[in-house]
Amino acid sequence: MDWNKCKDCHDFPCTSICPNRALKQCVREYTSDELLQILRRDFSSWGSNGGVTFSGGDPITQHDFLIEVLKGCHKLGIHTAIETSAHFPREKFLDVMQYIDFAFIDVKNMDSEAHKAGTSVGNELILDNIRALKQSGWKGRLVLRQPTICGYNDSEENAKKLISFMKENDLFEINLLKFHRLGQTKWEQLGKTYDYATGGEMTDEAMTALQSLYLDAGIACYIGHHTSF
Repeated sequence: MDWNKCKDCHDFPCTSICPNRALKQCVREYTSDELLQILRRDFSSWGSNGGVTFSGGDPITQHDFLIEVLKGCHKLGIHTAIETSAHFPREKFLDVMQYIDFAFIDVKNMDSEAHKAGTSVGNELILDNIRALKQSGWKGRLVLRQPTICGYNDSEENAKKLISFMKENDLFEINLLKFHRLGQTKWEQLGKTYDYATGGEMTDEAMTALQSLYLDAGIACYIGHHTSF
């Protein structure tokens, strides 16, 4: 996915690829062993409910490093979760997912052209990877997620297509996130136009109406951070 074209993203994958160094961040690089030492230390205070979530950017962009850390987490008995776009070659995606216990995968629009307009890529690879994951016998928990934007992916038609896809693939949980503008300042720092500087807001009533479509179809639908996880 083109890092500077996804209108939803508020956390660009890496400030090091910023062409004009407009984004600054203090970064400490760790080896996989160093990171696992930190996790081992912290896990002792978490107890049996402890776990780690790999987020981003998208952590699968650092596939080899991520695999090393995930393997170490499993040896230590640390629960693993990931937030990913799933827009990666299938082999690489499934390679990572075998070490994941809990995953969030974004499905931003069920229409491929609309998905491309919003993210710079179509949705075929993402949907195919979700199908492949379910067919692989993976035992983890998968919650689909939709950053919900008025006029982009909030229609009843889009919801019904996603509901159909979910039922076809034995998926019964989705998290609807309300639109926000946390990424606007970063776009402005880069000298770029933020397309959603105005518009896109979802009312509470609209979010609840959208949620009802999923609930009526027998799908657990969570709004925002009011979740069971």
